[in-house]
Amino acid sequence: METFRVLVVDDEVDFLETLVNRLRRRKLEAEGASSGEEALELMKGKPFDVVVLDIKMPGGLDGIETLREIRRIGPLTEVILLTGHASLETSIEGMKLGAFDYLLKPVKLEELMPKLAAAFEKKAAQEEKIRKVKIREMMRAPGETPENG
Repeated sequence: METFRVLVVDDEVDFLETLVNRLRRRKLEAEGASSGEEALELMKGKPFDVVVLDIKMPGGLDGIETLREIRRIGPLTEVILLTGHASLETSIEGMKLGAFDYLLKPVKLEELMPKLAAAFEKKAAQEEKIRKVKIREMMRAPGETPENG
């Protein structure tokens, strides 16, 4: 299986470190961030395929605000929301903003792994569609449009 890059964002440091380590043992490239601001800085430096994002975080950016910025920085990056507060309303708002899915905390790795795989597959499929469009555009003669060519 192709390895993929996962960013885990959670203000609970013990949970964050444990999850990152468990993902690494599964041979994923996993990194952690303890705030939305830290996550966005990491994303500016390198692309991630999937972000596992806690909705409820104290401080400047909460999970929903962080999700909005992730969509701006990396529109193809898939986001799985985590909520420890069973806040259905917030989870629905996150889904409307383009989150891939959401899970309740504490999340079991056995629940998270299939979601990560599905999110990665979705991102890979979107990237493949974009590649095919670029190839078709490249093959067109100058001035030719899809309608007349």
